[in-house]
Amino acid sequence: MLQKSAREHMFMHFTRHSQFDKSDIPIITRAEGHHFWDQNGKKYFDGISSLFSVNAGHGRERLAEAAAKQMKQLDYFPLWSNTHAPGIELAERLLSYAPKSLSRVFFTTGGGEANETAWKLAKQYFKLIGKPTKHKVLTRAVAYHGTSHGALSLTGIPSMKKAYEPLVPSTFRVPNTNWYRAQDQFETEEEFAIWAADRVEEMILFEDPDTVAAFFLEPVQNSGGCFTAPKIYFQKVREICDKYDVLLVADETIDGFGRVGTMFASELYDFEPDMLVCAKGMTSAYAPIGALMIAEKLFEPFKKGTTLFSHGYTYGGHPVSCAVALENLDIFDEEDLVGNVARNTAAFRKTLEKLKDLPIVGDVRGEGYFFAIELVKDKATKETFNDAESEKLLRGFLSTDLYDAGLYCRSDDRGDPVVQLAPPLTIGQSEFDELESTLRNSLDKAWKLF
Repeated sequence: MLQKSAREHMFMHFTRHSQFDKSDIPIITRAEGHHFWDQNGKKYFDGISSLFSVNAGHGRERLAEAAAKQMKQLDYFPLWSNTHAPGIELAERLLSYAPKSLSRVFFTTGGGEANETAWKLAKQYFKLIGKPTKHKVLTRAVAYHGTSHGALSLTGIPSMKKAYEPLVPSTFRVPNTNWYRAQDQFETEEEFAIWAADRVEEMILFEDPDTVAAFFLEPVQNSGGCFTAPKIYFQKVREICDKYDVLLVADETIDGFGRVGTMFASELYDFEPDMLVCAKGMTSAYAPIGALMIAEKLFEPFKKGTTLFSHGYTYGGHPVSCAVALENLDIFDEEDLVGNVARNTAAFRKTLEKLKDLPIVGDVRGEGYFFAIELVKDKATKETFNDAESEKLLRGFLSTDLYDAGLYCRSDDRGDPVVQLAPPLTIGQSEFDELESTLRNSLDKAWKLF
């Protein structure tokens, strides 16, 4: 009955529905720890925390209890000229982990909404302080910042945008920090990082500093496959933004809440943004929530007279989600989940790097519990797969083979073809070995397709 109803009524997200013409739609029925089960009772390793989100793992009864307790006391009230205790407490808690540059929290229901909020706030802020022409934003090539019209405009993936154009104007792309593809042109990664940061300044100058409001970046960029950068990149970008009065926005929708071994990636890379976007791991996805944390200077104009930020969301800062987030963060602290990632990052990297002996594996990169394996046709030349080959490799084989083998992860070609892993923060060496073994088997078979 459920299968029939799903076919007739469901319109799933980011899904090619034609694939289910001859096969059942997977229906997920339960989850526990780092596993979930489908309607047939088959068990899967949740290799990307469902959607880079279930950081504390599945099946935490105390999170369900926190939600129920809050529902019984205050089920809902909007943050429009009112507030509530869970929201106040969560704002204070988030800021206690955040870079010291941040002092205020605007709640949303997800990361894309928080990016929308950041852009709107940046534009209004500059109007309020007498710089009304500063409205343009810079983002990095292949970066993903959301799917709504504004957030999609920030996104640097042309194929994702084509069907919805024209989008919001005044967004401009600068290079990302894909060191694997830049190694032939630069002596060191630091030299490349400085070059990439210089391109930010170049774009600001080209577009005119009086028109540029903000630069959005993920400290570890998801799309394209977990691009990292040396600290000098972020330090130089911070200096450039200060020089031209451009707001630096850290999109930590994925990177935040322990994913890279610190509560926020901004801490790992030692820079202080003007705004920080976070979501997913805040509740470990047990309830929807997102947030934009901002520096006090951005709030100053709204302390006076009739000034209003005409922006908000019905469920932004929902009291139940806030209560779940607070309990989730208690789990983080009690079990030292962030420390677990920091202690095991090197081991996770070393285990995945064993895959580099396979001819199809060109690079293994990432940080914390957030890694990508880039797939190539020729390791010596780093030749990648063309579009047709990527289709055959990723959607035609790997996605299905890995899933059939009981591993849920991401096979992606929004840049060059990669397989991505972002498991719950609770796992250790035995699970690393299990992931490596499953990947090895599927990647070995994938190579034989060509």
